Amino acid sequence: MGAFYALIALGYTMVYGVLRFINFAHGDVFMVGAYCGFYFAPKVMDVGVRLLGATPDGDPTASARLLATVLVLGITMIICALLGVVIELLAYKPLRSRPKLAVLITAIGVSLFLEYGGQFFFGAKDRAFPELFLDQPLALAFPALADNSVAQAITTNQVLVFAVTALLIVGLNFIVKRTKMGLAMRAVSQNATAAQLMGVNVNTVISFTFALGSALAGAAGILYSISYPKIEPLMGLLPGIKAFVAAVLGGIGHLPGAAVGGLIIGLVETFVGASSLSSYRDAIAFAVLIGILLLKPAGLFGKATVEKV
Repeated sequence: MGAFYALIALGYTMVYGVLRFINFAHGDVFMVGAYCGFYFAPKVMDVGVRLLGATPDGDPTASARLLATVLVLGITMIICALLGVVIELLAYKPLRSRPKLAVLITAIGVSLFLEYGGQFFFGAKDRAFPELFLDQPLALAFPALADNSVAQAITTNQVLVFAVTALLIVGLNFIVKRTKMGLAMRAVSQNATAAQLMGVNVNTVISFTFALGSALAGAAGILYSISYPKIEPLMGLLPGIKAFVAAVLGGIGHLPGAAVGGLIIGLVETFVGASSLSSYRDAIAFAVLIGILLLKPAGLFGKATVEKV
């Protein structure tokens, strides 16, 4: 759960860092990513079987499943990145010079448009997500670990989710810290006007930021659907809000903070779900939000700043 929240929270915090507003439609890009996987997974699995073969029972081999998972993840991230760019160009770019409240209301409108547009195009009923990566205990996947209690409790899907999340976060850190576009993103985040005077194309940077954040949300949608294989058009609402809480907890605008905040929210929620307070599992994120706003409004890694008016 922490991995899912971390990936979505990174999109929130990147957009806030560059534009200083919260893209509340971000959680619904997560939902679109899940539906991309739903429609592409069977076709991609056929490709994997043709390339890497099937078992004697006719099931895809482990390598075919892994290839299909990687391809679906890549296709979904590309589609969601394009969706993020389109949303920014059509809904947010015309409002950059307007008050932030207008942009915030527009973001809520885009969120509702995606949710109920999803119900119109995909149908309102729950759908079973196709099985991509075979979920089984590590002890079963690796016979050498058969007597290991940890390997009996942890599943291959959980390892896959955490490994992919770690790789994506490392890749994001490389882009932001080691590339020219990442340098431009940091420059626009600090002072967009000064960055533009120094030759930075602010429009390109903003579009790239939306593309990058939306791609991560799409990846989270696939990983979430692999672990909890039931999707519906409103599935991004609650994870999106919890990921926003994670971003605030870590320090909105702080990338490592968003990742750590996501992990903390996921861990706390899971521990509460396994206790006698399980009925309050969904409320714990909002309790954390209230607590962090009261005690440390800048978040765990954020710094309080003074703004002249």
